[in-house]
Amino acid sequence: MKQFRAGIIGATGMVGQRFATLLKDHPWFQVTALAASGRSAGKTYEEAVGSRWAMQEPIPESMKQMIMLDASQDIEKMKELVDFVFCAVDMPKDQIKALEEAYAKAEIPVVSNNSAHRGTADVPMIVPELNAEHTEIIPAQRKRLGTKRGFIAVKSNCSLQSYVPALHPIKDLYGLNQVLVCTYQAISGAGKTFATWPEMVDNLIPYIGGEEEKSEQEPLKLWGKVEGYRIVNADKPQFTAQCLRVPVSDGHTAAVFASFDKKPDLEEIKKVWANFRGPAQELHLPSAPKQFIHYFEENDQPQIKSARELEGGMAISVGRLRPDTQYDLKFVCMSHNTLRGAAGGAVLMAELLAAKGYLD
Repeated sequence: MKQFRAGIIGATGMVGQRFATLLKDHPWFQVTALAASGRSAGKTYEEAVGSRWAMQEPIPESMKQMIMLDASQDIEKMKELVDFVFCAVDMPKDQIKALEEAYAKAEIPVVSNNSAHRGTADVPMIVPELNAEHTEIIPAQRKRLGTKRGFIAVKSNCSLQSYVPALHPIKDLYGLNQVLVCTYQAISGAGKTFATWPEMVDNLIPYIGGEEEKSEQEPLKLWGKVEGYRIVNADKPQFTAQCLRVPVSDGHTAAVFASFDKKPDLEEIKKVWANFRGPAQELHLPSAPKQFIHYFEENDQPQIKSARELEGGMAISVGRLRPDTQYDLKFVCMSHNTLRGAAGGAVLMAELLAAKGYLD
C-alpha cells in the first residue's frame, strides 16, 4: 500500500491524543502535521499538551517536537504537509462544519470524529464492517464542493459502535422492526478522566446531551442507501434510547431489546455473530479485528476491564443473549469508546478509503 501523510486537527484533545498514539507506528499513515486552536500554535506538541496528556503511554517521540499549527488559519500550510487529515476538534457545531468544508475545498480529504456533518446527506458516515458501500457518495459530494480530491467522511457516534454491529448481521435475517437500547457510557466519551472529573467518582448521571437523539437516528443513516446525490436513511427499525454516564474510564456498554418480524433463533444468531466478516476483514485493513464480534457464554460477561482491549480495542463484545417477556430477545454489548468508538474507528475508516483509492 502507498504511504500517506496524515495530519491531526484537534491534536491536543483526548481523541486527538488517541490518534497520535494509534498512528505512531501505522504501516500506511505517517503523521506529518499537528494542529489545534490558536492558543497552541507555535508551541511544540509536548508544550501544547502539557499536563493534559491523558493516555497511558507517553507522547510519541516522533511528534513531541512537532510545531503546532493553527487549525483555522494554517490550512494552506497543512495542504503542503499532508495528504489528508483526521479531525477531532472541540468547537461549536457550525464552526466545525465550516472548518471541515474549508479543508475539503482546499483539496484535503477530511476523516472526521466530529458529529457536525453526520446529518449532511452527501457525507458518508461509515463503519467499515457495515456500510463500506457508502463511499460511493463521495463523487457526488466532490461535485457539490467543487473539488477533485477533497471530501468529508465521518464516523458515527461512539456508543453506536457497541450495539449496531451486533444488530447488523441479523436485521435482515429476521426483519428487525423495533429496538430499545440503554447505554452506559464511560467518562472518556466526554473527554474526561477521573482526575479531571472527580464528581463522577461513585456517581451516575442519567443524561448526556444529544446522545439519545444520535442513538435513535444515526443507525438509520448507517443502514441507508446511496441514491443519486444523497444517502437516504432506512425507514426502520424504530429506535428508542436512554443514555447514562457511568463511573468507568473507557468502554461503553449497551443493554439491547429487539423485536423482529420473524421469530429469531438464538443459537443461529450466535453462529451468525461468530462468522460475521465485513469489508474491513476481507480487505485485511491494518486496524481491523480478525474477529469482529465476540460472544461470551458466561452470565457475567462481557465486562469492561477484561474485554475492552480485545483485539486492540477494535472488537465488539456481546453476551447474555436470551428471550425477553416484551421484546423477542435481549442482550448486552460493549466496545472501547475511544478506540473502536472514536479514533480507532476513524483510522479504520481512513484505511478503507485508502484501500478504495479515495485518498490518492
